Amino acid sequence: MNIAAVDPPQAPPTLAALLSWDLPPLPILPIAGIVMAGLYCWGLIRIQRRGIEWSRGRSFSFLIGCAALVLVTGLQIERYGYSLFSVFMFQHLTLSMLVPPLLVVGSPGRLLLRATSHYGVGRWVLIAALTGLRSRAGRIALHPGLTIPLFLFSYYGLYLSSIFDVLAVTVIGHVSMEIFFFASGLLFIIPVLAVGPLPVRQSNLGRLFDLFVEMPLHVFFGVILMMSSTPMLATFAFPPPEWGIDPVSDQKLAGALAWSYGEPVALLVVLIFCIRWNRDEKEESAAADRHAEEDGYSELNAYNDFLKKIGSETSQRT
Repeated sequence: MNIAAVDPPQAPPTLAALLSWDLPPLPILPIAGIVMAGLYCWGLIRIQRRGIEWSRGRSFSFLIGCAALVLVTGLQIERYGYSLFSVFMFQHLTLSMLVPPLLVVGSPGRLLLRATSHYGVGRWVLIAALTGLRSRAGRIALHPGLTIPLFLFSYYGLYLSSIFDVLAVTVIGHVSMEIFFFASGLLFIIPVLAVGPLPVRQSNLGRLFDLFVEMPLHVFFGVILMMSSTPMLATFAFPPPEWGIDPVSDQKLAGALAWSYGEPVALLVVLIFCIRWNRDEKEESAAADRHAEEDGYSELNAYNDFLKKIGSETSQRT
């Protein structure tokens, strides 16, 4: 394997060429997607044997996320991503904005807790998972004070500095950026959409604020790319001449993707979040009503007695 560079495909980028199979030189993310899908299916089989119900929607979401991860990094689109800004931006947006919500909605953590045995090796797996969730490192990793700056850096810090060109010239650097996009997207969306136990649990209002802070980030970055009249990155300044692609036009296409790709995904995430928020409010209200009924409405009775006392004191004074 040549870790210094990747030879571009000979054929110009067409839909058929982009979607053709071509194992990348360092297939970390495709393998990760396949392994995650396999483990998730193993967990589904385990809980089905135990008679535990599990939402098909969750399973579908997680497996579609794994498929998207494998396809966007395992097909020939990966090889074109070394030479074309628009293709690499599509990969970036998919890895950071589409795949993470799909995986998190699948509730893999909850499935792990239900499918893993509490004896033998499974017991140590659960201990390790819960220890990680309750650790200080877990609290820091999922804190918005870290997740939002990481998301910012993945656009403005990488593309608007020399860091990108330094990393992009090697396979290891290229794949490292893809892993970073995927990890930063996961760290951002887990506190927002995860339903399992977390070391940091923000209020619904705080999570909604985080979403609306993130949403315009890629939009503004897309505008910067579309307004630029010269190639901003040396990596994509000279695509193969036989492809007949203007690097500035390709950069504008990358900006258009950054501007438009994430908006439907972000709106869908907001919709899912609002539905869950409404459900949480109803559950909390129902729990409060049950508690009040079991308690004989003591708080309400005490409040009524307080009002009666104030009323009697007022009438005596008058």
